[in-house]
Amino acid sequence: MSGSGEVTVTGFGVRTAFGSGAEAVRRGVFAGIPAFAPTSRFDTGPYRTPMAAAAPDGPDAVEDWALRHALAECGTQALDMAGLRPGTRAAVLLGVAGDHTSVTRYWRGAGEGEAGAGAAAGRAADAVPAQLAELLAAWLGLTGPRLTFTNACVASAAAIIHGCRLISSGRSDVAVCGGGYLVEEETFGKFDSGRALSKDGMVRPFSADRSGLLLGDGVAVVVLESAEHSRRRGARPLASVVGWGAATDAHHIAQPHPQGAGLARAARQAMRLAGDPDGAALDYVNAHGTGTKYNDGAETRGLRAAFPHRAESIPVSSTKSTTGHLLEAAGVVEFVITLLALTDGVLPPTAGFTAPDPECDLDYVPNRPRPADLRRALTVNAAFGGANTALVLERP
Repeated sequence: MSGSGEVTVTGFGVRTAFGSGAEAVRRGVFAGIPAFAPTSRFDTGPYRTPMAAAAPDGPDAVEDWALRHALAECGTQALDMAGLRPGTRAAVLLGVAGDHTSVTRYWRGAGEGEAGAGAAAGRAADAVPAQLAELLAAWLGLTGPRLTFTNACVASAAAIIHGCRLISSGRSDVAVCGGGYLVEEETFGKFDSGRALSKDGMVRPFSADRSGLLLGDGVAVVVLESAEHSRRRGARPLASVVGWGAATDAHHIAQPHPQGAGLARAARQAMRLAGDPDGAALDYVNAHGTGTKYNDGAETRGLRAAFPHRAESIPVSSTKSTTGHLLEAAGVVEFVITLLALTDGVLPPTAGFTAPDPECDLDYVPNRPRPADLRRALTVNAAFGGANTALVLERP
């Protein structure tokens, strides 16, 4: 092992409803173009809206284990960019909930007798979250520990935080961290039942007329390395991860703390680790920004609590306004978006913003991208149960 020290990012792969790769993210997210459209992946007739940011790939996207394939695709992109080969010893850390559709198929098969149950059990094996980490490691030819996080919308951010801890403590030289979610009917139905989905087919984070979230396809994998390890093999760092934090407020099973207490604690942890407790050098925040009434006001208050002297001067945007809510994949996809903001010198906008809300009174980069000389950025996520994460990236 290289010993403790700086954590660098040397590669990534990403896939959203806009397509695969960084250029697709630039064309969609950074242009402020929402990817929402009626989905044909399942019958949306029983629900209040047919809208999602799902790739136009029909019902087979989930039925044929596309999550497994999308993780392999993004993992391959990430390793190629990093210049790492099969046989590398690397921790493989994922944030996923598995494939709900295959679980449903398992139980349907179990009612078809012994033969049907056996076949369904084989198909459903890939639905187990931990199995997806094993499959990804095998596909990429990586040796090392594997771990899967299932803590909802902070799952892949938690995977990245764990990877940073492994590297900074000297326990690992390389960590391949990822996450994925593809729009499917079970979760769609649950959010619809909870009246969380947007009423008008758009996501308007922090805007006065916001009415809810919409789900989206998202898969990404990033390669983290110790700075010494990447230097030794001549790799070019894309960014450094200089701070991370996690906190739980346990205020409510589904609602955030009204003052954003957990999010503020996670952000302060990350900034202290980055050596900038007051956020004096912070240039941008990629917000959780779901577009729901509860989340956006609470998040605004949490950011004000974390940066009481600077909150109004730090640009904040929600890229869920274009990608939709990516659930377990939100953390890692938004990590990649934040990295691109740093490397490209462009702030991704909050799309769909129409009118300011007195409850949400920060600079939300409304509707259009904004050129900016960015050196350091924070990305935050929150989840059911009061879980919160924060990651600080810095341009080399």
